[in-house]
Amino acid sequence: MNYILEYWRAIEGGKYVVSRRVRKVYEELARRIEAPEAGARYIFDEKKALRPIEFIERFCKHSKGEWAGKPVTLELFQKAFISALFGFVDRETGLRQYREAMFYVARKNGKSTMLAGIALYMMIADREAGAEIYCVATKRDQARLIFEEAYNMIKQSPQLRELVRKRKGDLYFANTFSKMEALSKDSGSMDGLNSHCVVIDELHGIKDRNLYEVMKQSQSARRQPLLIMITTAGTIRENIFDEMYATACNIVDGVFKDDTFLPILYELDSREEWTQPEAWQKANPALGTIKKIDDLQTKVARAQNNPNELRGLLVKDFNIKDTLSTAWLTYEDIDNAETFDLARFKNKFAIGGADLSKTLDLTCATLLMIDKDTGKRCVTQMYWIPEETLERRVAEEKIPYDKWRDRGLLRTCAGNTINYKDVTAWFLEMAAEYKIVPAWVYYDAWSARYWVEEMKASGFNMIPCIQGAKTLSLPMQNMGADLQAKRIVYNNHPILKWCLTNTGVKTDVNGNIVPVKNQAAKQRIDGMASLLDAYVGLTEKYEEYIRTL
Repeated sequence: MNYILEYWRAIEGGKYVVSRRVRKVYEELARRIEAPEAGARYIFDEKKALRPIEFIERFCKHSKGEWAGKPVTLELFQKAFISALFGFVDRETGLRQYREAMFYVARKNGKSTMLAGIALYMMIADREAGAEIYCVATKRDQARLIFEEAYNMIKQSPQLRELVRKRKGDLYFANTFSKMEALSKDSGSMDGLNSHCVVIDELHGIKDRNLYEVMKQSQSARRQPLLIMITTAGTIRENIFDEMYATACNIVDGVFKDDTFLPILYELDSREEWTQPEAWQKANPALGTIKKIDDLQTKVARAQNNPNELRGLLVKDFNIKDTLSTAWLTYEDIDNAETFDLARFKNKFAIGGADLSKTLDLTCATLLMIDKDTGKRCVTQMYWIPEETLERRVAEEKIPYDKWRDRGLLRTCAGNTINYKDVTAWFLEMAAEYKIVPAWVYYDAWSARYWVEEMKASGFNMIPCIQGAKTLSLPMQNMGADLQAKRIVYNNHPILKWCLTNTGVKTDVNGNIVPVKNQAAKQRIDGMASLLDAYVGLTEKYEEYIRTL
């Protein structure tokens, strides 16, 4: 029995409606099975593919709801995933191809049952001596959900009860000296782990990317380790979830290749599909079996009548990435993968914006140009933080400033404060290297006076921008409308995107708006503030600037 082929044929025949990326993955897996390339490194071993499925359906039972006490019968989409995960092996060594997987699925689609079964198989039947299985989440209670489900399965199975015993902090399989344990960020030191299998539950909630990295590194001594990330969408942007989701999408879309990573992304292909019942299965492969259709219909009807319930529905039931409910814009409004080449604007004028800081906030400089042919607003930015605070802030805030620096998106200033001369140097660098000169540079009026004088001495036209509703409201509304219309092209800059998702809005009695931080203090909005200063300039100087194009 080949469940991958069965699932693919059902998709192809229209029995199952799946996302574009799920369809693409299973089409390729089926092709590799039916028409394998001569000499290909990896082949499909049907016996190894079926072994974990047979283990789960033979020994595991449900512990909750209407199926409590009944043997687990996996859905076809689950069998296909497990078959792919365990069935593709190295032709020479017989070791598994896939060492890492992202299983992206909406809530209430049977993920805990499937993962608990896989975790038990990896501890008991994967033939790995001293296997260490870890159920991981950002909080211990979440991490214990899969662990407890696995323990409930053991308690209901006479065969497993004889083999596995519950100790104070783990489940122990004495035959191979293997164990299963729940871990979280608050579990204490994770040094010395030798993981065979790691299951990360609700990846979207993990703000500390170090947790992922530590667990991944803990597998380095194993022959064929397995790390499975399972999650719905989330509302905290530019964390480890966004990084791994981007990796999964890039692999499916052919942007880059990673033979050891299996991406299964059940999601709507567009936001508009949430009102189309025929598309709901794209994010909910168990809809109509494990997940109740009438329950989802009720949630959709409520969201159509109550906008306050819409964001949670989109994120958790349809896997549409979003921002927090208090955010200024949705993630879909903000996201724009379009890029442009700075060289197109050589010998052109721009409008500058600057948001300065001393230590904690980011300093950001912006150049905004209008494409004469399309009317799109093209944006390039640079960010700065003090060099002496970089490592501490990465460790404490769990924000990837170091990775952004390595990519050239952020620079460090010597010492423990921002040196505004570095900002001046960037504007001069853009003028020298790209021949892009700001006709005006709008800056927060709070900014250090000596920097303004230095910029003036360097030939820049500096205009103070008062940070109040009278000045900011109309430019912020225009900027929001342009983001929603995809008229702002920012080269998919991750720091600006992060700042935009962190931005909330404060409205006064007259309907005027100003930006505020939407989340915790460490979630910065300085990139948005710098761009908004440039938008103040665009609003005030539009006609004059257009004449320069």
